[in-house]
Amino acid sequence: MNNNTQPNFENRAEQEKPHKRRVRYSGTHPRNYKEKYKEHNPEKYADTIEKVIQKGSTPAGMHISICVKEILEFLQIQPGQVGLDATLGYGGHTKAMLECLKGEGHIYALDVDPIESAKTRERLAKQGYGEEILTIRLQNFADMDLVVKETGRKFDFVLADLGVSSMQIDNPDRGFSYKVEGPLDLRMNPQKGTSAAERLKEVTEEELAGMLRENADEPYAEEIAATVMKWFRKGKLIETTTHMREVIEQALCYVPKAERAEAVKKSCARTFQALRIDVNSEFEVLYTFLEKLPKVLAPNGRVAILTFHSGEDRLVKRSFKELEKAGIYREIARDFIRPSAEECARNSRAKSTKMRWAIRA
Repeated sequence: MNNNTQPNFENRAEQEKPHKRRVRYSGTHPRNYKEKYKEHNPEKYADTIEKVIQKGSTPAGMHISICVKEILEFLQIQPGQVGLDATLGYGGHTKAMLECLKGEGHIYALDVDPIESAKTRERLAKQGYGEEILTIRLQNFADMDLVVKETGRKFDFVLADLGVSSMQIDNPDRGFSYKVEGPLDLRMNPQKGTSAAERLKEVTEEELAGMLRENADEPYAEEIAATVMKWFRKGKLIETTTHMREVIEQALCYVPKAERAEAVKKSCARTFQALRIDVNSEFEVLYTFLEKLPKVLAPNGRVAILTFHSGEDRLVKRSFKELEKAGIYREIARDFIRPSAEECARNSRAKSTKMRWAIRA
């Protein structure tokens, strides 16, 4: 047999590989995050995305930006200005602010999440926002002063959205939600630091109870902390979101049956919030951000901050009031701004949002 008639075994192997079909919806309302392939492709399946949003839900893999209208009305962004989106996320706020620049000026955007920030960079680049007008950095917003040191230019406007992005909450692999099975991780950057599962092994019962009270105003803090320690003494693992939910269900087993389901649901939400704040040092980071903020704002520069729970809001409110009294801010919001009823109906995750603002002297 000559070379011309020899069978090409390599090509044949390629041809005989079974075709792997994409995971499809299992029914009309898929629950599995990975099966929601239409929701993960908003450009291709715009009709599906709109239907999900109309129902008051957030499509898988997406994040619906909150208070965009209110933020833009306050920031009064003009072409040629330089601004900072301290928390890039899905990039919805960033895109809205970029549109106000009309191709003139620059926005710096920071995020510590290497997974989602890479996706957002690619998404915005495809929409025409390249490095000439947008600089995205994998960086904590507490270090925003490094941008000013490097560029020599202070910011005319700053936005900080302190909420967790829906992409992070909905992805079971990130462990942010008690509603789906996943590793008990809760880190914004899963490549650094200590996961929530590991953190639980480090703290004492008293420290854990204090964490739950301080970070989430958890009324059953002592009961949950005691149950966590009981699990460890019995050699039981707390490594997944489901394990943590089971701990809370056990801790609240004495709550009257008629009230128990709702109590467990609320305690789960608060406990996951408390753990997330702890493993990401969120209060420490926010405190540093608020302390540095006046130093990076240009004269008459404007800052808007979105908060999602009382601990954050207290820190922002106190900082703004103290710095206004010191003459550093010439004007601050006398009260927080809430999203409209229409926005909350369209996006249920907007309901707990509070917006506060300040203007540099």
